[in-house]
Amino acid sequence: MLHLSIRALAFVLGLLMFLGGVATVSLGGPEGLTGAWVILVGSAFMIGAVLQRSRYRPEVTERSNVDPGPGGARRAGSSPVSCPRPSSSRTPRANA
Repeated sequence: MLHLSIRALAFVLGLLMFLGGVATVSLGGPEGLTGAWVILVGSAFMIGAVLQRSRYRPEVTERSNVDPGPGGARRAGSSPVSCPRPSSSRTPRANA
């Protein structure tokens, strides 16, 4: 559940930034522009934490938090597919 805790931490950080930006804007003065920037960045953190999800995995697998396994559409425990060796009867030609 590491990815869920990271998303929760990003959301909380974004919320704190958002609230700090609102407080800075409410003070007025030249710091208001800085506060607006902090509000935008905090909002982006919160939106990113809510909308982020792992790609290329079914929703059921994502919710069960199962380890992804080997890549390249191989089954776990199978050996990698080796490429065939080039034939020795043909020699490569140089670019003419």
